[in-house]
Amino acid sequence: MAKVREVFVCSECGSQTFQWRGQCPSCKAWNTLKPAQARPQGHGGRAGAPAAPRLQALKDVPDEGHEPYTSGIAALDRVLGSGLVPGAAILLGGEPGIGKSTLLLQVAGRVAQQGLKVLYASGEEALPQVRARGERLGALGPSLMALATSSIEEVIAGMEEIKPQLLILDSVQTLASLEADGLPGNVSQVRAVATLVIEACRRLSTTGVIVGHVTKDGTLAGPRMLEHMVDTVISLEGDRRQVFRLMRIFKNRFGPNEELLVFKMGRMGLEVVDDPSTFFLEDRDPSLSGTAVVMAIDGQRPLAVEVQALCSRSFLAIPRRVALGFDVNRLNLLLAVLEKRLRINFSQVDIYAKVGGGMRLQEPGMDLALVAAVLSSYYDVPLPEKCILFGELDLNGQVRPVSGQDIRLSQARRLGFTPVVHPGKGGVRGIAEMAAMLFHRKS
Repeated sequence: MAKVREVFVCSECGSQTFQWRGQCPSCKAWNTLKPAQARPQGHGGRAGAPAAPRLQALKDVPDEGHEPYTSGIAALDRVLGSGLVPGAAILLGGEPGIGKSTLLLQVAGRVAQQGLKVLYASGEEALPQVRARGERLGALGPSLMALATSSIEEVIAGMEEIKPQLLILDSVQTLASLEADGLPGNVSQVRAVATLVIEACRRLSTTGVIVGHVTKDGTLAGPRMLEHMVDTVISLEGDRRQVFRLMRIFKNRFGPNEELLVFKMGRMGLEVVDDPSTFFLEDRDPSLSGTAVVMAIDGQRPLAVEVQALCSRSFLAIPRRVALGFDVNRLNLLLAVLEKRLRINFSQVDIYAKVGGGMRLQEPGMDLALVAAVLSSYYDVPLPEKCILFGELDLNGQVRPVSGQDIRLSQARRLGFTPVVHPGKGGVRGIAEMAAMLFHRKS
């Protein structure tokens, strides 16, 4: 009998080594190697070994039966490229309770209504729970089959039996395989389960949607190689206490990348927001100080988002700086520029800033709007009602152009915003010019 050796598997990239190290030799991450058992591998000449693959000219490969089909949600088909592709593997990640299972059950019901077979495999819920949610969403039908199990072999057997056009696996961290050791959710099990599912989907020309958990910092849990194995990586984001959800496409082999789709949680599940340009400005009061509107770009879509700031007298030795929805280091940097170029003293002022609607913005185009919101709260002077801003602020106090300048400008004018404060031709050149224009104050 072959000897079972102990190996160490990296929890970040999934690479293996026979000796423990403090740093992974592949991804260079520290303290990520965990012990696991390596199963003995059979010899290539043993009986039952798979036959060598038959070589074939790429131009002679038939493509019949691999045409994409609709998911039942036109906006989702658009961001995916052309719909659901047979044999493709899609990884959907998101926080617990964000709406992953709800959205996928909606898609499963609409695909089943087209007469296509769908298999919904759940490792988290019992079938009565799945049926109750499907009944509320109106997704039940004779073509929608369900399976509650924690064994991936049972899922593969179900796929072999009915040969579905769509498989939904909810979730990869709750299923286990007999080919790997350890409890469900560890690196070895996640890799084994994902490998078996992707191979079965390609063999049966089934579109596989795999649900994955996320870590506390928002990244997909499990080995990094999981994202390389699939064809599309989707993230469903948002605040569970808010009504909207953001779907981002991070990787897509069949369509555009870095796309964005906005959903709104309703009684019948997630509903697509057709025009999200001003969706995040609902119930905004422009007569209050400390608020500004930025024309941001998320993916390829321009969005008008509110940025809020509050400046109040500090009673602490070190004033507080709080940022929600963006990096607090960006706030500290911009405040240093204001102190240097406009000669404003923030040493006795607490400053709180946030992005309205629970959104997260990481782009440099929000610099100008954030500075305007801080100055508006500091002077207690509201900005013009239809004012919108975008632009990057450098350390010299100069306003620099950002990506998608023409798209932002045309969208702002289409929505009727004026004045449009922006860098470049016809716009402001520095922070002092912007402050003088909006607050009628000299630098």
